[in-house]
Amino acid sequence: MFKKVLIANRGEIALRVIRACRELGIATVAVYSEADRESLHVRFADDDVCIGPAPARDSYLKIPRIIAAAEIAGADAIHPGYGFLAENAEFAETCAASNIAFIGPTADQIRVMGDKAAARNAMTKVGVPIIPGTPGPMEDAEEALICAREIGFPVIIKAAAGGGGKGMRVATEPDDFVRSFQLARSEALSAFGNGDVYVEKYLARPRHIEFQIMGDRHGSVIHLGERDCSVQRRHQKLIEEAPSPGLTPELRAAMGDAAVKGAKAIDYVGAGTMEMLLNDDGKFYFMEMNTRIQVEHPVTEMLTGVDLVKEQILVAAGEKLSLTETPAYRGHVIECRVNAEDPARNFQPSPGRLDVFHPPGGPGVRLDTHVYTGYVVPPYYDSLIAKLICQGRDRSEALRRMQVALESFVVEGVTTTIPFLARVMANKHFQAGEVDTKFLERETDLLREPA
Repeated sequence: MFKKVLIANRGEIALRVIRACRELGIATVAVYSEADRESLHVRFADDDVCIGPAPARDSYLKIPRIIAAAEIAGADAIHPGYGFLAENAEFAETCAASNIAFIGPTADQIRVMGDKAAARNAMTKVGVPIIPGTPGPMEDAEEALICAREIGFPVIIKAAAGGGGKGMRVATEPDDFVRSFQLARSEALSAFGNGDVYVEKYLARPRHIEFQIMGDRHGSVIHLGERDCSVQRRHQKLIEEAPSPGLTPELRAAMGDAAVKGAKAIDYVGAGTMEMLLNDDGKFYFMEMNTRIQVEHPVTEMLTGVDLVKEQILVAAGEKLSLTETPAYRGHVIECRVNAEDPARNFQPSPGRLDVFHPPGGPGVRLDTHVYTGYVVPPYYDSLIAKLICQGRDRSEALRRMQVALESFVVEGVTTTIPFLARVMANKHFQAGEVDTKFLERETDLLREPA
């Protein structure tokens, strides 16, 4: 077992990893930028190292500084959390070259699944259904247009590398394809340093379903159920729940089997998610794999009773998975991401000092956060300040608990998404489970405060 783990991240996920390490008797090292000097992950870690100025490019994204911090602090493993360097194959390779364990998949696995075109090819080989599209990246717009006509409009042009909605453009007809293709290539190159894009069929109103995967170094790969992540804004997830209201037992079994088959195809090790789109005709398709722990992992933890972060650490240390099959579900779970943003202003970030922070509580309520009264939300990073997770015996009880929790969640000093989330919980279509990735594009009134 590891003796000391450095967490190459910040915020609530850094605290989450620290707690898991404490339970396993492992010492921890926090790294922080100058803007995060007063953060709780710095306070609660056993050791801490400043790695640079506030901008992430000068601190949390500097691989040499993180490796140096691990060596200075005597860490024998690094947990990347999510975001930043979590899906960076070079970082995983550098850890290995420095004799430091990387708590995650191998560099090769990250590289294969991080390239969307390569991932599609890998899934095709083992029979996992993929959305109809080009066999690989396309460079010439006119050639890509020929393929788009064969696929059938509308189509979506996607960056082969990266994620988060960057390098994506929808072309509804041939006349706007070339321009969309060039814009997607330009944005992909700017965001990821890689201008490769591919083209696939655009699904108008799919559900976004992800299956939680865990694999070990002894050949075992299982899934721990699905999460419905369909409530999104510009491909960014806002609300997640499990089980999905849109799945039958038969469909859940088929999608789960496909997810495990896809992960086994690359001998996957650690925590990851197989991201799928479920069309309104009942057909599902592989979209991509996230080779890391997810923001919404608490949903699965509450649904199954499995500590995914501890499982990650144990697997990275060479242990076998603690379970051999999908555990039974325990009721229903909903997660809301609380951000310091203003939905009425196109989700404009709202950094600043938290004058009041009063979290909710009660049976079945979990709050993962790194903030406190007096904390200053910096303008340099993601604006997530808390994840509110509520569990009930069924979806109705989980939904009501979430409504009550949001009503008693008091944050003053910055604008947050709490009122917006409360409106979504009260929406008749959300309450009926009638959601897809275009839900917020139809329900635009949810973005505005009522008169």
